Amino acid sequence: MTPPSSQNATACGSASSYAEAAAPPTDFRQDRLRRLRRALRRRRVDALLVSRPENRFYLSGFAAEDLDPAERSGHLLLLARGARFLLTDFRYQEQAERQALGWEVMLYRGGPAELLGRLLVRLGCRRLAFESHAVLHYDAERLSASLAKEGIDCVPTTDLVERLRRIKDTEEQACLQRSVALNEQVFQKVVRQLAPGKTERQVAWEIETELRRLGAQRASFPPIVASGPNAALPHAEPSDRVLREGEPIIIDMGLVLDGYCSDMTRTVTLGPPEPLFLDRLRLVRRAQKEAIAAARAGMTGRELDQVARRVLAAAGYGAAFGHGLGHGVGLAVHEQPSVNPRARRKLPAGAVITIEPGIYLPGWGGIRLEQMVVIEENGCLLLNQDTTFLDI
Repeated sequence: MTPPSSQNATACGSASSYAEAAAPPTDFRQDRLRRLRRALRRRRVDALLVSRPENRFYLSGFAAEDLDPAERSGHLLLLARGARFLLTDFRYQEQAERQALGWEVMLYRGGPAELLGRLLVRLGCRRLAFESHAVLHYDAERLSASLAKEGIDCVPTTDLVERLRRIKDTEEQACLQRSVALNEQVFQKVVRQLAPGKTERQVAWEIETELRRLGAQRASFPPIVASGPNAALPHAEPSDRVLREGEPIIIDMGLVLDGYCSDMTRTVTLGPPEPLFLDRLRLVRRAQKEAIAAARAGMTGRELDQVARRVLAAAGYGAAFGHGLGHGVGLAVHEQPSVNPRARRKLPAGAVITIEPGIYLPGWGGIRLEQMVVIEENGCLLLNQDTTFLDI
């Protein structure tokens, strides 16, 4: 799935897919907690309230879904030194006790604020950090007001857990590899069934049906099937437009397996490809190959983005590549690190990213090719094996 251009691997997926995910070995989680606690002490806060579903699962194994941001299935309370708690209600008590091993489960009624206030006072906490990017402004204001009555300051923070998630441990990388492999298996089944007269919407439904039949938990995002002129829209929604011979067809798809996401794009045609299509496809493929060859730890996301962007610009297609080159993939299909013109953070070894250059030409269509790689010290490891329309 294409990244925006302006964004600066055993626990595995996105918020609605954790219930079937296998928990990683305890030592991985303990290491995560140690690193997070160090970050809390550096910020001089006594505890962190974790509300984002991916982060809850990453730290504790608690896999419950949130109904929406205003109705959470629970929160983690991690002290900078000492105890850790999972705050939830009766509906999730048994699930929490089964999944969040090592966490003390405490129940609240009517929301966590009152229980949280009493607990923090008992523990002697005076500064509570919370995930300001993961809660509604209304809820943050209400929580701050409630805790202020107990003399507790609420400190907004962003990306504390997400920064840890940028680097995938070996178990996470194995989960991602399996997710990619299954995604490719689904794609190969679907692409063999493409035929003139099928609609984009029918193909998208076949993708979702097949991935579930083969054991995925769900799609990691709604599949994109865009044919002909529709392929000029990077995030086109599948329509009732029928597939026709000779036109570009972009298929962008991913799934969640054991909680981790995959993301892959291929551009194909029905029948023999036209010379212009092949010329443009070869150009996009060259941009992708050069970026894959250049990718390594220590370079910034901006620097990697420029490798592919220069190839397309030199051929006169710079303005036709309007999104970033890639994005991180893990428990969410879009996460840190970013690879785009504004991404100045260095790529760490162990990050898993997409490399997906594309060109989009209104009235004609578009081409996008997407692979997933693991960033290493001296290069990168390609996770994809599918070569559909890549050996050209």
